[in-house]
Amino acid sequence: MSNQEAASNNMPDIEKLGTGAKEQKEVASTAVSKQDDVSLTVREAPEKDIAGAKTASSVPRKRNAFSEMMAVKTKQQKTDGKRSHHTVAISKPGPESFRSGLLPYITNPSSLPPGTIIRETEHTILIRDLFPKALVHLLMLPKDPAFYNLTPFEAFNSDKEKNAAFLELMKTEAASAAQLAASELSRLVSQYSATCKARNDALDSDELPKDLPPARDFLPDIRIGVHAQPSMNTLHVHIISCDMHSSALKHKKHYNSFNTNFFISLEDFPLMEEDNLLDSVEQESLIKGDMKCWRCGKNFGNKFKQLKDHLEEEYEMWKKI
Repeated sequence: MSNQEAASNNMPDIEKLGTGAKEQKEVASTAVSKQDDVSLTVREAPEKDIAGAKTASSVPRKRNAFSEMMAVKTKQQKTDGKRSHHTVAISKPGPESFRSGLLPYITNPSSLPPGTIIRETEHTILIRDLFPKALVHLLMLPKDPAFYNLTPFEAFNSDKEKNAAFLELMKTEAASAAQLAASELSRLVSQYSATCKARNDALDSDELPKDLPPARDFLPDIRIGVHAQPSMNTLHVHIISCDMHSSALKHKKHYNSFNTNFFISLEDFPLMEEDNLLDSVEQESLIKGDMKCWRCGKNFGNKFKQLKDHLEEEYEMWKKI
């Protein structure tokens, strides 16, 4: 038995905790893989386990039950009406039903299929975006009813003492969620990465070396932030990988909402009053502006198809670093 297989055998059996993605009728399954000694069980991961996570890229490449739970659905379920942009299908909903589609994750999580929630702490719930715009795309929702119906500017840009404390709490929770996202990104990409090759070879060897070679750190490839003008009523923070590699990335608004100043880093809050991002006209201009490659900066103007083809080329190069 290789060191990699031995490491895999120590993982808990996630399938006993919840159903897999194919068994869920209305909600996309969510989970992240265990990376090194990150111990995560669905909706029951203690915060101390998250804080003790090691570098994401030290993970064996063998597929496991966590990987199966995290895998994106190959088919979306058909519904009578349109689907909420991030969550559960609702029969013939109105516009406000769409915009409130994230609320059941907070107010009635027990009604959701097992495996829907990646992590639940005292303060937040972490789920996978139903239509991810990158290889890894998670949403973090606050559980406090005093805040979850506010816009990011209302929640994070207030000089009130309780808002300042809430912002710091969300930054801390998001940082631990980013560690999980980086671990998942490592699982998906490290097998192609030249930086990870020496470490992967060591993990595959018959005798594990005393000191493992360094590996690629995927945490800098994870972005944490909010949209200046969110599409959903419920406050949510995006934890998303930088690659923009996704079949759900379908048009200019999708791309520019994450690759212009329309996407505001959580670390940038609170914003100054004179910041032009507070202006709705400025927000609209960012969405309608030229599309530029996130990696090389090439300007594609309004030519989304050309940008999309270019993004695939960039992704192939990026994952091999």
